[in-house]
Amino acid sequence: MSGKLGIFVSSDRHLDHLLGIARAAHQAGKELTVFLTHRGVLLTREPAFAQLEGLALVSLCQVNFSAWGLRRPVPGVAEEDFASQARHAAMIAGCDRYIVL
Repeated sequence: MSGKLGIFVSSDRHLDHLLGIARAAHQAGKELTVFLTHRGVLLTREPAFAQLEGLALVSLCQVNFSAWGLRRPVPGVAEEDFASQARHAAMIAGCDRYIVL
């Protein structure tokens, strides 16, 4: 596997897989970027979501986050990482491998 991995998360069902992949990528010295959209933003409500902090650069779709009535702050997500789908496109362009959850 090359150095940069992108993970697109549109489901609220696979946080355990996301965390496992993030830990493995981190241990392997890979750069990991995660973008959450649609129902994926609901994962931010799970206590375990905070475990991504330090493992990946996490950004999310501001429109979906607001549409679900979610509130800031989110552990591990900087204010500037509440973004648009353009961030997703940038992630795709900048990664060597891409996974969809």
